[in-house]
Amino acid sequence: MDDEGEFGKGESELRHEAGPEGGIVVGVDGSPSSISALGWALDEAERTGAVVRAVTAWEVPTNWGKPVPVYPGDHLEAEAGERLARIVGEATAGRPTLQVTQAVVKGHPARVLLDQARRADLLVVGQRGLGGFSGTLVGSVSQKCLHHATCPVLVVPAEGTDDRIMAGT
Repeated sequence: MDDEGEFGKGESELRHEAGPEGGIVVGVDGSPSSISALGWALDEAERTGAVVRAVTAWEVPTNWGKPVPVYPGDHLEAEAGERLARIVGEATAGRPTLQVTQAVVKGHPARVLLDQARRADLLVVGQRGLGGFSGTLVGSVSQKCLHHATCPVLVVPAEGTDDRIMAGT
């Protein structure tokens, strides 16, 4: 993987602890398709007894060519963690038998998900996240996961769309 083009400049310096062995890793960024991906992962966990690891990534925003204000990283991390906890809480309400862990990790979303899913049985991602290219068939993070994951990847569209679920190995 090209650190400059694939995951942003300097990402090679970031190495995240891999997620637990086995189970389902699901990326959650709050987008409609990531919420559908979480729902799919939870349904699969109910069928199979798998443990689900819900993962969200956060980064300090950058403004190309403009001065970058100072962002307190701990504030961004706390916001990401609160959002993830709320989404997972809503999705797991009334499903007490599910085993779900949560991870909030600093870094590029694709790199974080790939690292977290290194020893997983399955990586589940939404078709398109919160990025600016909503007209594309598959978002950039989903595409990177499909091409670079060491486990099977399932790409889930937002509920209510005519798009189909895609899988890759």
